[in-house]
Amino acid sequence: MSVRAKKNLGQHFLIDKNVSKRIADQFDSHMGCHRVLEIGPGMGALTTYLLEKQENEVWVMDIDRDSIPYLQEHFPALGERIIEADFLKVNLANYFGQEPFAVVGNFPYNISSQILFRCLEYRNQIPEIMGMFQKEVAERVAEKPGTKTYGIISVLLQTFYDIKYCFTVDEHVFNPPPKVKSGVIRLTRNNRAALPCNEKLFFQVVKACFNQRRKMIRNSIKGFLTDKPFESRFLEMRPERLSVEDFIELTLSIDKYRTEGE
Repeated sequence: MSVRAKKNLGQHFLIDKNVSKRIADQFDSHMGCHRVLEIGPGMGALTTYLLEKQENEVWVMDIDRDSIPYLQEHFPALGERIIEADFLKVNLANYFGQEPFAVVGNFPYNISSQILFRCLEYRNQIPEIMGMFQKEVAERVAEKPGTKTYGIISVLLQTFYDIKYCFTVDEHVFNPPPKVKSGVIRLTRNNRAALPCNEKLFFQVVKACFNQRRKMIRNSIKGFLTDKPFESRFLEMRPERLSVEDFIELTLSIDKYRTEGE
């Protein structure tokens, strides 16, 4: 029995065992979390090596109905920890309650960014994210300020996670081979429990600035301001030059400006 990779699910099955093991070895139980949720396990290329560490409590979740019976046959020890569900839509509390769990996977390219934003929603419950993405996405997530690659996903994830680009994976280790290279990254939760500014406004400001990334900050944030003068040291800068701390400072300034105007 085998599972056919489906284009509409963005599947590219990893067939090189050495690469599979190397990826699985990046998982390091950050903050002592040994509960692991693998997204899109397919035929278990990573699952095999995640299970080698006996302290790991491995769960797998796949939307592909063909993968579920394959996993049940080849990984019977997982039992009820084999879940047929869409990670982007499922209520994760049904499986993990409020307990911490790490997220790993050879993530489908077509929804990999959505998976990361979903993890961001559960950031206080997910101490570690480790997996393989399209190389361009992996680089964007890990990028530092000052480049064209740095963007919304970089800032928002780096606000709450420390990010390491681990290594690049070539196309030929997949079936079918993708048209692009892949990159493995590891995200570990930092110590920022909460933002020192209005969190909703922070997200809005970051997105507004990068949605007009060619414009200076003064133009990008007009929607948050009135006709009253607003001062900030960032007004003549473009968003890719601002660090997470800079965006926090900008948000605090905008929030104070709006409060004083009421």
